[in-house]
Amino acid sequence: MVSVSNNQLNYYQFSHMATLPNIVHGIFTRQGGESQGNYASLNVSFNVGDDVNRVKNNLKRIVHELGLPHLQSLKQTHSCKIHVVNTSPIETMIGDALITAQPDILLLVKTADCQPVILVDPVNTIVAAIHSGWRGSVQNIIGATIAKMSDLGTNPQKIIAGIGPSLGPCCAEFIHFKQELPEYMWSYAVHPNFFDFWAISKTQLQNAGVCGNNIEISEICTRCHPALFYSYRRKKVSGRFASVIGIEKKTKMQASCLNLH
Repeated sequence: MVSVSNNQLNYYQFSHMATLPNIVHGIFTRQGGESQGNYASLNVSFNVGDDVNRVKNNLKRIVHELGLPHLQSLKQTHSCKIHVVNTSPIETMIGDALITAQPDILLLVKTADCQPVILVDPVNTIVAAIHSGWRGSVQNIIGATIAKMSDLGTNPQKIIAGIGPSLGPCCAEFIHFKQELPEYMWSYAVHPNFFDFWAISKTQLQNAGVCGNNIEISEICTRCHPALFYSYRRKKVSGRFASVIGIEKKTKMQASCLNLH
């Protein structure tokens, strides 16, 4: 991953996506925002108890940094529900993955240990943002999102994929894994009761047709990096950090419209 610092914002980009034409993306840290206390400072979730106006201002900072005029987010529910965004952002969307081929729309997922998974079809210029917690992994929301992209014309072998900062195998403890995880996932244990969900997601990407060389894993554990990322496992009352991706036109437009949840 490539680290970027600008206007007090600190974020990462996947190295194999950063050079793609007309694709903008960022995995933002918790730094550079207005939120305070447990939510300090770039919290992007309205549903964790933070001040609404501070969250709105945090989101405006991200939109301004990446330079696209619209932002589409979700009310995330750890489901396998996927939305294709074909028009301007919609006020209420419930689900855990977004896909678009439309320019000028930033797709946002919010995480604090769950995996943000970013996908790009550089041939047809289609992008996706996935919120994949362990429940999403069990439901294989990654595979379902790629199947939906395939319906739009994507060849999975051409997809460029990135797995962002999330709970690493060092901290992904599941004491009741036999009740929570399907048996095939048990082989991903790295120690008793600790599981490598980065490897699980890579397998799901490859099973859906993505080439292994096209997958980049951040290998940054959110629980182990409190200065950079929120972590629900580390602190229950916590913010959520942003992972965003979008398609820009040849000339960026001034950010003007937000749909925030």
